[in-house]
Amino acid sequence: MRLPELRIAEWRPTKDTLHLYAQIVGKVRLASTPPRNHWWHVPLYVDVRGLTTGPLQRGDTAFDIAFDLVGHELVARTVDGGIRTFALMEGLSVADFDAHLHAALAELGVDVAIVEQPFGVPMRTPFREDVEHSSWDRDAIERFHRALVWSSSVLEEFGGWFVGKQSPVQLFWHSFDLSLTRFSGRTGLEIASDAVNREAYTHEVMLFGFWMGDEQTFPDASFYAFIVPEPDGLRDSPLVAGAWTPIGLAVLPWETVRSAREPRALVLAFLQGVYESAATCAGWDIAAFRSAWCPTDEQLGQLRPSV
Repeated sequence: MRLPELRIAEWRPTKDTLHLYAQIVGKVRLASTPPRNHWWHVPLYVDVRGLTTGPLQRGDTAFDIAFDLVGHELVARTVDGGIRTFALMEGLSVADFDAHLHAALAELGVDVAIVEQPFGVPMRTPFREDVEHSSWDRDAIERFHRALVWSSSVLEEFGGWFVGKQSPVQLFWHSFDLSLTRFSGRTGLEIASDAVNREAYTHEVMLFGFWMGDEQTFPDASFYAFIVPEPDGLRDSPLVAGAWTPIGLAVLPWETVRSAREPRALVLAFLQGVYESAATCAGWDIAAFRSAWCPTDEQLGQLRPSV
């Protein structure tokens, strides 16, 4: 399949609206699941029609919430067959989305109170008052969905090469990025500033993912990778593809991937290359972390010429 264009400037209003919708649904998930290490109880997951919370629990009732990005609707379901939907469309403000979602959950008997405030984004207006963000470009949404499904499948393949502690491929709604994390087992940074980062970085972690871009970090959709804490010499280590940024983040632009002769091989070479460079600098036992499904050295070497 030909990968879609994702230039953020062309769909920024819709991206910001969907991002805020996802924060509302994500906060419902946060309030409806027991805590897990490194905030693994809060993300959303990619599925063939969009994004889903996976199973949630309210009292004795299991339920889920899904963004159907093919049918352009929000779907809430309960285990006993209850279902409520509403259309995702141009003009549906964040305030309206919030009201419709809580009404649907109340009708299903599973509504839950959340902190009605965006988190970790430049937007500051409480959800219930946000009538500014109301864009829904159907074509851009469908392109985003195709990019998510494809990127998730690449990250899943790469994840299968590692036998250590590793997260699922998951979308964190605060930063709106698709993420896969690997752990060495060693303790990480002591961060006292806030509970979110304190829990996220309790152990040494390497992160790989795909995100839409922002003005502060990188201006367009990209694959990324970094390690925390950052070892000495990391930014001087060679990369098979992509480049190190001044903040120690390795980045491979989506447009570079989209125009490549072998996009999947390019992304896998980028991810594996950053992993090997960062793991070597940090002193990880790369051989011990290799799974039975990891390609051989010869096969990994064949990724490089394809780049």
